[in-house]
Amino acid sequence: MNLEYQAMRAFADSWGLVAMALFFIAVLVFVVRPGARRSADDAAAIPFKED
Repeated sequence: MNLEYQAMRAFADSWGLVAMALFFIAVLVFVVRPGARRSADDAAAIPFKED
């Protein structure tokens, strides 16, 4: 049981950090992509639109 935990911990320490860093970079690229401002402004205005 302990060996299994340590193997999963080592995997999370190494590849988990890489996965989180890649996810963070992907979110940043998504936010600053061309056209993101218009879609963000549209989403921000949803509560103020009347049906």
